[in-house]
Amino acid sequence: MAMWEQVLLGVGAFILLFLFWPGAKAAMERSKAAENPDWKGALIPIFMVIVFVILLIFMARA
Repeated sequence: MAMWEQVLLGVGAFILLFLFWPGAKAAMERSKAAENPDWKGALIPIFMVIVFVILLIFMARA
C-alpha cells in the first residue's frame, strides 16, 4: 500500500472516531447506570459462536 493511501486511511479512521465518539460515550454511560446488567444473556451466545468457529476450524483441518 502506498504511503498516501496509508495516510488517507489514517485520516479516515480519525474522522470516523471523531464522528462516533459522542454516541459511544453516551452508550458507555448508560451501560454503567444499568441496575441489573444481564451478562449471561450476552456471554452464552458469544461463547456458542466461538465454540462453533473452533469446531469449523478443526473440521477444515481434517
